[in-house]
Parts: sequence; C-alpha cells; structure tokens
Amino acid sequence: TVMGSTFGPPGIPAQDAQATQFPQPQPPTNMQLYKSYCEVNGIEPSPWAANQNGSRLTMHIPVATTEERCFDSFYHHFHASHPFVLPPLFFSHISKEAPLKPVIAAMRWIGSIFLDVGSPTRERLFNEASSLICAPNRSKDGFLIQAMMLLIVGLDGSCQQDRARGILSEVETLALELGLNSREFAANHGRGIPVLEESWRRTWWDLFVIDGMVAGVHRATNFLLFDVPARAALPCEEDQYMTGRIPIPLYLDDLEDQDFSGEDREFSSFAYRVLCARNLGKLMRVPPIFGPEDENLGKIETLLTNWRLHLPQSKRDALQKNGQLDEMMFQAHMMNQATSIMLHQPHSQLDSSPTQDINSCAPHQAIPAGDLFNSHTRHTIESANSISTMITHRVSLLSHTHFFTCVITLSSIVHLSRWALFFIPHDDDDLRQQIRLNIGALNR
Repeated sequence: TVMGSTFGPPGIPAQDAQATQFPQPQPPTNMQLYKSYCEVNGIEPSPWAANQNGSRLTMHIPVATTEERCFDSFYHHFHASHPFVLPPLFFSHISKEAPLKPVIAAMRWIGSIFLDVGSPTRERLFNEASSLICAPNRSKDGFLIQAMMLLIVGLDGSCQQDRARGILSEVETLALELGLNSREFAANHGRGIPVLEESWRRTWWDLFVIDGMVAGVHRATNFLLFDVPARAALPCEEDQYMTGRIPIPLYLDDLEDQDFSGEDREFSSFAYRVLCARNLGKLMRVPPIFGPEDENLGKIETLLTNWRLHLPQSKRDALQKNGQLDEMMFQAHMMNQATSIMLHQPHSQLDSSPTQDINSCAPHQAIPAGDLFNSHTRHTIESANSISTMITHRVSLLSHTHFFTCVITLSSIVHLSRWALFFIPHDDDDLRQQIRLNIGALNR
C-alpha cells in the first residue's frame, strides 16, 4: 500500500533507505535537474532527453530572454495591484491563442518598466503592444480590453496622461459594446472555466476603478462608467483567484444592502475597493457645494464614515494577519482618505497658495483661507496623516498601484498648506518628518 511504502531520496534504492534512518542525499543528476527546471517553467522535456534514465548528460539550462524576463516581472511587480489578467498558472494554458497576443505584448511592456532593460527595448515593447492593439484585424474581445487597460495604467503612471485618457475613452466604448458590465458576459465568454469567468468580472470592475481613480486624481475626466448599470458579479478574494478556487459570486446589491439583509455574508477586499470607487463617483456627481454647511457635503461624509465603520475586523488594516500586504484593501483605504481630502479641503482653512505649482496629479484649486479652525480642516489633516502612515507599511512601494503616488501628492499639498496656518499649533519637527516621508516615497 502507499502508506506502507518506503521512499528513499533520489538515487538510493528502497532497501538501502530502509536500512539507513538518515541517508545522505546523493547529488541530483543532470537529468533530474533538467526535468525539475522543465516542470517549474511549464516546459515539455525533450523526448530524447527524457528517455536517458538519469544518465549524466552535459546540458545547458537556457537563459531567459528579455521578453521572458519582462513577462515574469509583470506578475512579480504589477499583477497584484490591478489583478484582472489570468493568474500565471492558468494563463499558460491559453497563452498560445492568437487573441492573447496583445495582452502578452502589453504585459511585457508593463514588466519592462520595473527592469533595467534600457529605453530602446522598453520603447520597442511598447510599440509592439500598441501595434497589436491598433491592428485592423485585431479581435475585439475581452482580451483586447485587458491589453488596453494595461496600456492605460502604464501610460498614466509614466506621466503620459493624455495618451492614457485617449485609450481610456476607446476601451470604455468597447467594453460597453461587448456588454462587459452585464451579468451574462462572464458565463458567455468563460468557456465553462470558473477562473476565466472571474477574470472577466475583474476586468469590468478594475476598469471601473481605473476610470474613477483617473477622474479623481487628475480632474480631467468625469468617471463615465459610474453612470453605467453594473450587473457583473463582484470579484472574489485574491488567494481564491490565484489558486482557481472560485466561490459562488456575490453582487453589488448584496454589498450595498448587507446591513439590512439579515444575512452574514463575507465580501472580498476587491469588493470593498469597488465600494470606495463608487463613493468617489457619488462625490463627483453631487451638485456644487456652497459652503461648509451644505447638506450634500454631509451626505458624502456619511458614506465615507459608514464605509469605515462597517468594515469587518479583518479588513480594517491593509496588512493581513500573516503580515502580507492586502493590496486591494490598501487601495480601498487609500481611495477613502483621498475622497475625504477632495470633499473637505475646499471648505477648510488650509491656504493652498504655497502649493499652487504642484500639478503633477491634481490641478491647483484656489481655497480661501479663514481665521478659525473648523471640522473640515481637521478631516483634511487627519486624512493626509493617514495617507502618510500608509507609506510606512513594511512592503516595497513598487508593489502599490501608481495611483498611490498621486494620493501622496494630495497628502503633501495638505502638509505644506498646514505650515501656513499660524492659528493651528503643531510640532514643526513632526510636520517636517511627515513631509520628508512623503518626499521619500515620491522619489522611489
């Protein structure tokens, strides 16, 4: 039986292993190394080599090409921050299909941003992705949408915001033409594969979040997708997606009505991220707020506060119990604090004139300075402090979405404006350290 079998290490007969309690392992043969390499990298071993029965062959493990390194870099550095492309294990099963060529090209370009491959190589990879996306014979499908989304995030993070907005407009039109926002799209195009269906749901909702964050931090678009009926199911947890253990999905109505349904349901971090993007959209849709006592201002603050108050205990921090970063909750908290600054700063006593030349993310908005501290000033300062605190998580800053850079800029504007408030007591050194923290993050 299996339970009764005696297993020795490679190269030791079973009876020898049985006689020796702690046998010394033998050096692996070249063939064992070769088969192990092939298994890890999803390569089919050569039939000739596989029949050599462990004989010691002179062999050379191939060196990864630049394209392969960039592809791996995409998953290592970027995928977790915008996780809609299939996980690597599942992506490899369909990667040879023609419709995936634009996605693969875009993934390589994104991956190259995190590697020292040189500008000519990076530009070549971008041109390859761009030409495939714009090719007349391209397949207009969900994979094309994914490729375009990758270009949007990469271009926006490279300070090419006009080009990113142009592609964003195109991909929104295509997504709505295909019905990516519908409940049926995932099932109709998922080939009966749960993880592929989940990938389509994530594609819609990540596009929704990207549209919201671009509109929120740059103030040059109007969050078009906020007004579109969204029937697609919500994404599951990240570990479920990466391992292909996809649960029965929940919907936006379930999330927004959870406190009144009487049912105890668990929602993913991605779902709470979607809810934050919706709160940002609601802020962008309120009529002009006239003064700090406007009831619309109070309604949005209620949304932001309720989001925080009703988070499960496990979602109140962006770090999980095992110390790993929960990037989806990190972005959710980031958006919540940024939305709070956008809501309250125009009605605070923070004089923004010292920061009017800071326009890398959000354009300067003139804010009249007052003489008395008010609650909007407090909300703004507390949100800016919370954003600075997020920088201190002991994880690589490169693991976050590039939109975090824009949110740090918002926080920095508040810190610099706070220095001009003579009537608010503050520790000069503490404020200086907050600003240094933000500058350090922006320089990474």
